[in-house]
Amino acid sequence: MHRKWFGLLFIIILLSVAIVPILSAADPSGANTGTANDISSATAGKPTLEEVAAQVGHNKVAINFVWVLITGFLVMFMQAGFALVEVGMTRAKNAAHTAAMNLLVYPLGMLAFYVCGFALMFGGIGSIGALGGYGGLNHEVTINLFGKSFGLFGTKGFFLSGLSYDVAVFGLFLFQMVFMDTTATIPTGALAERWKFISFFIYALFVGTIIYPIYGNWVWGGGWLAMLGQNFGLGHGHVDFAGSSVVHMTGGVISVIAAKIIGPRLGKYNRDGTANPIPGHNIPFAVIGTFILAFGWFGFNAGSTLAGTDLRISVIAVNTMLASAAGAFASTVWMWLLRTKKPDPSMMCNGMLAGLVAITAPCAFVNSVTACIIGLIAGILVVESVYFVDGKLKIDDPVGAISVHGVNGLWGCLALGLFADGTYGDGWNGVAGTVTGLFYGDGMQLIAQIIGILSNIVYVGLISFLVFKLIDLVVGNRVEPEAEIQGLDIPEMGVSAYTGVKMDKHSETPIV
Repeated sequence: MHRKWFGLLFIIILLSVAIVPILSAADPSGANTGTANDISSATAGKPTLEEVAAQVGHNKVAINFVWVLITGFLVMFMQAGFALVEVGMTRAKNAAHTAAMNLLVYPLGMLAFYVCGFALMFGGIGSIGALGGYGGLNHEVTINLFGKSFGLFGTKGFFLSGLSYDVAVFGLFLFQMVFMDTTATIPTGALAERWKFISFFIYALFVGTIIYPIYGNWVWGGGWLAMLGQNFGLGHGHVDFAGSSVVHMTGGVISVIAAKIIGPRLGKYNRDGTANPIPGHNIPFAVIGTFILAFGWFGFNAGSTLAGTDLRISVIAVNTMLASAAGAFASTVWMWLLRTKKPDPSMMCNGMLAGLVAITAPCAFVNSVTACIIGLIAGILVVESVYFVDGKLKIDDPVGAISVHGVNGLWGCLALGLFADGTYGDGWNGVAGTVTGLFYGDGMQLIAQIIGILSNIVYVGLISFLVFKLIDLVVGNRVEPEAEIQGLDIPEMGVSAYTGVKMDKHSETPIV
């Protein structure tokens, strides 16, 4: 009897598995999901040609929106990578302070960018083509020189209000805000272990309001550097696809100026000028942080198309990967064979990051072999730059931010002017034809890149000097010597990063 019931139950189960899906018209492959009934039309299921075209256009822009937002989320997550790298490469007694700067620079910079930075940078950009063509950001303040118009800054988009209350503007804001935050966080590594937190707090507001946006406008907001091609025939103007100059070099120049003003950590230099190494306390943190940054960089570079429908994203992503690998390889071998005779893991990290920084400007305009060359040179540059900045310039940079971001941001812009192969960028900055560098026939592009580099050094260097001198007069930039010796966690933050953990000698006292 029980066997009969068991057999009947078995038959019922088979029917439910085999027949019910057929009766309910399941579509396990997805091939039949999405029909004319899903297109908005006056007559259900019978869209007109115009209605189909409208739906296609809407879907294309929607794909771009999703791409921009997701890649923006990836770039935001890079903040965790920066925090781990900087905490790992500094001493344990300052870990909470360093981590706190990496946390708070995100909301402070964002609010400053929201209030006015975004408007100054993009308020005169005109049409946001890939995100639907919205043209409400249409007022650029200009001056006329040599019979040409020079864009200086925008004036639309303050508080994302008025005509800026638009889906395209909001999408652009999110993506560009996290780029600004990357710039803002670079000096937190260069100034770590002696920067007064109130000084950092004020700086974070300045970087989002005026330091970053003005130069950014000149390159990405339709300003005068972008117009060098149209106005003077210099290639396509200063071209920076994803931020070697706008983001990384800006952060590097700020770091140089600020580190020089604030001075080195206690015990960093002997009386004869020789430098003492002050090792970080957690190399695994730095390694994990580097991988997080490399992961987020796919959003940084490929997302800068602002269009998931731009199939160049595959070239950009692969070039990004290759340059990072080449950078790590070059720095490792260079240290191993020529510098310390050991494969220094901290330089492995900096080499990978240097390759990423260097490929950021040219990633869309070069081939894979060139991407490797750019990364290899970046890996060597970062090592030699660290030794030069530390030993010759006597600028104390605990994490190598100046060398990673400043030096290799500069190299990335030059690399574009040399290696752009003319396969992409038709119409960039309003100039017909593709972006082509010196080695492929257009030396004018290299000149535009050099002008952009020099402009960054002059403007960012000058405004950073004024900002940090002003802060120094008002609240001071540097902590007291007693706090620096004790470690900044308790004096500045009121909490220790590693409560209950006994720190070693290197963590408790500076090297003397």
